[in-house]
Amino acid sequence: MKKIFLAIVLAVLLIGFYIFRIDSFDRFVDQSFYKMVRTDPEALTNLGIATNAPFDFFSGKLTDISAKKCAKSLYEVKRLRERLQRYGRSRLSEAQQLTFDILSHSLDETLASASFAYGLNESGNTFNPYPVNQLFGLQNSLPDFLVNMHQVSDYRSAVRYAKRLGEWERKFTSLLADLSAREKNGVILPRFLIDKVIAECQGFIQDPPNENMLYTSFQEKLQTASLSPGARAKLESATLRAIQEKVYPSYQMLIAFLQRQREIADDNAGVWKFPRGAEYYAGCLRYHTTTSETPEAVHALGLSEVARIQGEMREILDRLGYQGRSIKEAMRAIADVSLYPDTAEARNEILSDYRAILKAVEPKLKTLFQRLPKAKLKIEAVPEYKAKTAPFAYYDPGDLNGSRPGVFFVNTSDLKNQTKFTMPTLAYHEGLPGHHLQIAIAQEIPNLPLFRKIALFNAYVEGWALYCEKLASEYEFTNIPYHDLGRLQYELMRAVRLVVDTGIHHKRWTREQAIDYMASATGQNLNEVAIEIDRYIVIPGQACSYKIGMIKLLELREKMRERLGSRFDIARFHSLVLDNGAMPLSVLEEYLNRAE
Repeated sequence: MKKIFLAIVLAVLLIGFYIFRIDSFDRFVDQSFYKMVRTDPEALTNLGIATNAPFDFFSGKLTDISAKKCAKSLYEVKRLRERLQRYGRSRLSEAQQLTFDILSHSLDETLASASFAYGLNESGNTFNPYPVNQLFGLQNSLPDFLVNMHQVSDYRSAVRYAKRLGEWERKFTSLLADLSAREKNGVILPRFLIDKVIAECQGFIQDPPNENMLYTSFQEKLQTASLSPGARAKLESATLRAIQEKVYPSYQMLIAFLQRQREIADDNAGVWKFPRGAEYYAGCLRYHTTTSETPEAVHALGLSEVARIQGEMREILDRLGYQGRSIKEAMRAIADVSLYPDTAEARNEILSDYRAILKAVEPKLKTLFQRLPKAKLKIEAVPEYKAKTAPFAYYDPGDLNGSRPGVFFVNTSDLKNQTKFTMPTLAYHEGLPGHHLQIAIAQEIPNLPLFRKIALFNAYVEGWALYCEKLASEYEFTNIPYHDLGRLQYELMRAVRLVVDTGIHHKRWTREQAIDYMASATGQNLNEVAIEIDRYIVIPGQACSYKIGMIKLLELREKMRERLGSRFDIARFHSLVLDNGAMPLSVLEEYLNRAE
């Protein structure tokens, strides 16, 4: 009897230990995330965590990107990876196993990236090799952050805005140290792109400080705060002084650095020129696509998809009366009669038209999705200071607490490149049911670890948005042939990306070769194509994630349809894809293969 009693006690203790271990895994994941994010003031503001709360200790600071901080972050990643492996995956619940797999993938890719030791940015990831380029970098991300993310509601939050401006010089100094480290390792932005960054920086500081967006937007923010005239004047003075003494000198420091670096830069576009360049590009592809596809395989897939899509476009063009004209000639002819006039009125009109397109989508969504986001979606013009080098459109997520909506930004600076027949597809991609729906749903899922609410795996996120372009065609969001041509032209562009990205970084194509191929294959104008190619140059592998992600989602959908037969439900499929947040394609495939 005593032995039986001891056996029962031991069993109870083992079961208790097992349950506690399972429960502790959830705490471990959340605590690990908070431990890492609590030292990132900008991330905390972006997420809307404790902003302006009594224990808000971060809103007057900018994120530290010094070499010392990056080295410490990398050390924490290694420790987190070791601690994660101590949890036996097989002893976790199915939901926890999914968390385990997603977190393992993320940590492994960060460590793989760091092994190249070109330099470390604030995420510790070198698979985005150029911290400053014509698309992104502190020169435009910090102004965006202060203007769009830092909210001013009272005196304290206004003081913190000025304090953040005061940290500008420290942050730029760390940036220059990182750029110098990359330079020593042979990682320098191509000369023709350095010129664009210099021009952008010069443009940002060309106006007097009191006309700069950092000051004028702060004045607008103060209008919503209940402050005395004296307090307001004091705050405006502190902000103006910070812009004069910290912000503008930081840009001048960066410009001088880039002007010096320009003299030793070259015009080679691909990362093949880096030390271990071939291995590095393979890592970039793996990181962005979350697959093990080789550069050669991706290049071949791109050529195959280009031929298929061009065949579908040819059929539509022939029906529309463009027989005997090449796809390039026909698409340019269609584009020429599908433009807005380049006027201020038209810039407002295009935003209104996008709003109307997305409004018309809403009834369709209710039949295709079990869950719709609560977060609102705004449509705004790309800020003027960054419009010249910005893409046609992009999406910025809202925050986790719902106080800041998601924003679909439209570039209205050059309406000669905004064709009306492509607008529905762009709206579906960036807004609904694309990025906004997917990202907002992830943020709103209850009981999901925080890091999974905000994960942005490129192949999943961009693959989903491109999948939605095709979904809109399949379910007739619009039945106008020209709109379907617009969809196919955009899909063709994503297929061409597979060819030119691998062409530039693997096959050593020049920038001119890539532009010529893309312009010929898609019929897009040269200015539009050049902006695209320059983007692929600075983010190697990222452009491949769209098509590879879309193909995988369609493949998984058809596998489930074949497996379930009459029990297959499109809304249920979408729920399975969306209701766990973004994840690597390899993890998603394993999850969906188990689903019923």
